[in-house]
Amino acid sequence: MSEAVLTLDGSQGEGGGQILRTALSLSCLTGRPFRIDRIRAGRDRPGLQPQHLAAVRALARVCAAGVEGDAKGSQVLEFHPGTIRPGLHAVDIGTAGSVTLLFHALVYPLALAPAPSTIEIVGGTHVSHSPGHHDLEWGWSPWLAQAGLAVELELRQVGFYPAGGGEIAARIPGGARFRPLDAAERGEIACVRVVSGIGRLPLHIAERQRDRALERLRRDRDLLQGARTEGEIVPARSRSPGTFVTVAAELASGPVTFTALGAKGKPAERVADEACDALFAFLATRGVVDGHLADQLVLPMALAEGGSRLRIERVTRHLTTNLDVVRRFLGTEWRLDAAEGEESALLEVQGRRL
Repeated sequence: MSEAVLTLDGSQGEGGGQILRTALSLSCLTGRPFRIDRIRAGRDRPGLQPQHLAAVRALARVCAAGVEGDAKGSQVLEFHPGTIRPGLHAVDIGTAGSVTLLFHALVYPLALAPAPSTIEIVGGTHVSHSPGHHDLEWGWSPWLAQAGLAVELELRQVGFYPAGGGEIAARIPGGARFRPLDAAERGEIACVRVVSGIGRLPLHIAERQRDRALERLRRDRDLLQGARTEGEIVPARSRSPGTFVTVAAELASGPVTFTALGAKGKPAERVADEACDALFAFLATRGVVDGHLADQLVLPMALAEGGSRLRIERVTRHLTTNLDVVRRFLGTEWRLDAAEGEESALLEVQGRRL
C-alpha cells in the first residue's frame, strides 16, 4: 500500500516557492506523495508561475511522478513520485526564472541516485531574489564537498532579466553519502575575491565595479583581518544587458559570497557597494554562513547521518519555513538558540540518512 499523501500549506511561514521546491525534492527522495494547497497565496501573482512549473515538471521527469494541478496560476498541486532516473536532465525555464533555485531542487534526488547525472538548465543565472551562479560555484559547492558531494559546475552563458537565456551545467556523481557539517566558529579570513561581470554593455562599467569593490575592501583591511584581496572582470555572453558583482570571502570554516546586480540608471559604484556592504554586515556578526546559504544547507544536513552544527548570520523566516517542511517529510529534529530576526544563531540539525 502506498504511503499516505502528506498535505502542506503553501502559504505557511515565508509562503513562497521554496516550500514547493523543497517538497518536490524530498518527495522524490523519500517516495512520499504530497499535496500542497494555497501555493504562494499571499504573493502579487499567487499560484504556480513559469519558474515553479518548470520545477514541478523537471522533478516529475526525474522521478517518473504523476502530477495533478500543474497549470499556471494553480494554487493546488498533487505529486506522486516514482523511481528516480539518473542520466541527462535538460530544462529550459522559458523565462529569466532562476536556474540556481531549480538546480537546488534537482541536485539532491540525483545525488542519491545509483548512477551519475548531468543537469543542464536554461533561464536566469544572475537575477534578483536568488543566488547567482558564482554564489553556487564559489559559495555553496565547497560546503557540499565538505558534506560529501562533489558537484562539477559550468557557466555556459549568463542570463539577466528580462531575456534570460543563461545556461549552467552540472555533473553529479550519484551514490552520495552525506556527512554532518560542524562549523560553529568562523576562523580567519584567507582571501576576499571580487568578480565583476558584464554583458552587452561597455567594459568600463565592469572596471568601475571591480575598482570600487577593491577600494572598499582595502579601505577596511582591519575588518578583513589583513586578508589579501583580488579582482577580475568577466565579459559575459548574454541575451540582454546586465552587470553583477560577487564578493567571495574564503574563511577557515568555509566560503561565503554576496552578489549585487546592476540595473538601468544604477551607478556601477553602487552595485559594488551593495555587495561589499552585505559582506561587512555579515562580518559584524559571529556567523559562519550568511542567512541565504544557511537555508541552502538545510537539506544536506538533514540527509546526513548524525548531528550537524552551523552558526548562521541571522535567523530568517525562509530558514524556519524550510526546516519545518523538511521535518514534515523526514521527521528531522532541529534547534535554533535564537529567535527569528536575531543574529549569530547556532543551528543544530539531527540528520537521517535515507
